[in-house]
Amino acid sequence: MSETPMGKNHTLMLDNRRKLVLTGAVEVNGFNEETVSVKTTAGTLIVKGSGLHVDKLNLETGDVTVSGTVNSLQYIGTDNSRSRLSKLFR
Repeated sequence: MSETPMGKNHTLMLDNRRKLVLTGAVEVNGFNEETVSVKTTAGTLIVKGSGLHVDKLNLETGDVTVSGTVNSLQYIGTDNSRSRLSKLFR
């Protein structure tokens, strides 16, 4: 398994839709009780839900823990990743 270009692997673990543990976080773009936006080595991750709270944030190690009710997870990649994906479905 190769590492990402930034040198950190990205993992995501969701436990019973109540606790989300991430590695490979580069930056937290913003958060409130309904949305958390985290830039990871795999693209920007948008977490939507209710009662969301960032319990742990350590950008030196890339660790983020979010608690609350998670309703959706969405990755927003770079334009390059979108064009590669669009080529697959042509």
